[in-house]
Amino acid sequence: MQLHNLKRHTKRKNWQQIGRGGKRGKTSGHGGKGQTARAGAKVRPEIRDMIKRIPKLRGRGRNSNVGIQVAFVPVNVGSLDKFFSAGVAVTPKEILASGLIALKSGKSPKIKILGDGELTKALNISGCAFSGSAKAKIEKAGGKIV
Repeated sequence: MQLHNLKRHTKRKNWQQIGRGGKRGKTSGHGGKGQTARAGAKVRPEIRDMIKRIPKLRGRGRNSNVGIQVAFVPVNVGSLDKFFSAGVAVTPKEILASGLIALKSGKSPKIKILGDGELTKALNISGCAFSGSAKAKIEKAGGKIV
């Protein structure tokens, strides 16, 4: 047995290679001299200057006055009187099928029933929003709002 053949039984816990080829040699991972060698060195990224020159995008573009919420499609009580018979359950699907309203972007729109016109039939209406006058006319005709 010779000295260069000796091996440890247990590994060293804090083994670090040093020197030019090692992991923590010469500058110990702190680079060269100057700003990068100092503690807490943070080099400002070059792309930051380009990013700062680009103007910020503000607002919602040209149509900033247009609301984000989906607008209700108005349907008058008078038109419901023409299209539906007495005692029928009126839902948004039924109104869409009758041709009173059309699809918006391939979807069934929200419906608000307004009080324009006369209602002579009792209708059971559900799944819609109502104005105060429309509600009064529906209940006066003997209909229900579910």
